[in-house]
Amino acid sequence: MDRVQLSDTLNFSRIVYGMWRLADDSDTSVGHVQAKIHACLDQGITTFDQADIYGGYVAEAVLGEALKADTGLRSKMEIVTKCDIVAPVGRYADAPVKYYDTSRAHIMQSIENSLRDMSVDHIDLLLIHRPDPFMDHHETGAALDEAVASGKVGAVGVSNFRPWDWKLLQSGMKSQLVTNQIEISLSEINPFTNGDLSFHQRHGQPVMAWSPLGGGGLMTGNDKLHAVMDEIAGAHGVDRAAVATAFLLAHPANIIPVMGTNNIDRISKIGNAAQVSLDRPTWFRLYEAALGHEVA
Repeated sequence: MDRVQLSDTLNFSRIVYGMWRLADDSDTSVGHVQAKIHACLDQGITTFDQADIYGGYVAEAVLGEALKADTGLRSKMEIVTKCDIVAPVGRYADAPVKYYDTSRAHIMQSIENSLRDMSVDHIDLLLIHRPDPFMDHHETGAALDEAVASGKVGAVGVSNFRPWDWKLLQSGMKSQLVTNQIEISLSEINPFTNGDLSFHQRHGQPVMAWSPLGGGGLMTGNDKLHAVMDEIAGAHGVDRAAVATAFLLAHPANIIPVMGTNNIDRISKIGNAAQVSLDRPTWFRLYEAALGHEVA
């Protein structure tokens, strides 16, 4: 599995395993969670994506139980997590409304919660989960700098930020934001042309892609796209998911797909995308099918 350098001290596996639905599985036992981790590690997938809100604020603890039971696992992993969404469930059940909180107090408490829940002593990458329209970029930026300086967080980035949101936050920071996790897939191709991907590509900042399979939607609908995907999949001996992932891997911006599934068999096949090599015309065949018409 290839790797991507995000900073001088941080590099990720080319594909990341997303744990959004980890706590939603009917089996959240330590053994089952460890089996998922090992299925990733066996393919060279060493980076794992979490967020405090996942599973109603319990997914991190599900991972933590597995790490406590096998203390050797943590050293083989890079752990990403996110904060700033306050939803009226779990530990925030009393919140009067769903909102975003990028205050220093909330960021610091979120870090402590995540460290405790995941049973780790540091977070490799912390992301601000959603742009906060009430953000004081000086306070938020200073808090992120403080988190890095403390050693509790290795690096910081954002998720779902537009270029102007990124520039605002970065202007209040000394440390560098290293990535933006945004939605990109064959069913969400706007970032290729709306400036989101170009902004980060220009600055050499790898982008993480959430929902690279369109939330599973790429497996149904759009017969024209499926026909192209199936043709390519057949030529490489893989499935549609591998082709959809390879579409992102082929792009020169170093897109890092975040793949989420609870099915062990599907997890074991995530790395198959690395077997699919797409030349420019083949990439555009997929892009054109996703557009629904040829490029202008």
